[in-house]
Amino acid sequence: MSELTIALTKGRILKETLPLLAAAGIEPLEDIEKSRKLTFETSSQNVRLLILRGIDVPTYVEFGAADVGVSGKDTLIEHNSSSYYEPLDLHIAKCCLMTAGVKGQSLKPGRIRVATKYVNVAKRYYAEQGRQADLIKLYGAMELAPIMNLCDEIVDIVDTGNTLRANGLEPRDKIEDISSRLIVNKASMKMKHKQIEALIDAVGSAVNESLAVA
Repeated sequence: MSELTIALTKGRILKETLPLLAAAGIEPLEDIEKSRKLTFETSSQNVRLLILRGIDVPTYVEFGAADVGVSGKDTLIEHNSSSYYEPLDLHIAKCCLMTAGVKGQSLKPGRIRVATKYVNVAKRYYAEQGRQADLIKLYGAMELAPIMNLCDEIVDIVDTGNTLRANGLEPRDKIEDISSRLIVNKASMKMKHKQIEALIDAVGSAVNESLAVA
């Protein structure tokens, strides 16, 4: 049986993905969060895990460096590729991709400046709204940008909204509901069909069970 490589990312997604993989008989042989390693053997002899930056997971899957990956829908719509399958919504790491701005401050008419790390998503969204927007790419501390007059609005992930409120901002329009998805390289699906179908079935069953309990 050929080896199956699964790409994951540390943090909330990893924490919520591991129980789903365990249901498929795949468990890392050491604590990923405490290790500096980037590859991990598992309890399944023919499966290994890769630990990547979240933004890199779709790229590894697209080009076949990983057969399967788990990625947030925000990353997938920003990546905007048709080079992999997306067979499962894992219903984990749920949040929203939204616009946000300074509380009580209405958006000025005409051309605006928008700060975000989701430049492609923002470009499509404001075009659909018929709004002219100059996009500024940032990689963190997004909430600071409107406060310091760098931009009129931001596009970012919102979970509870507490970070926005703590910084004097408020959520505005929802662009997309976000959750993590299982993605599969198209060539791998053909070459390793039996292994991947078994993984999809086992993880899908675990997802359905967790939804039934919730």
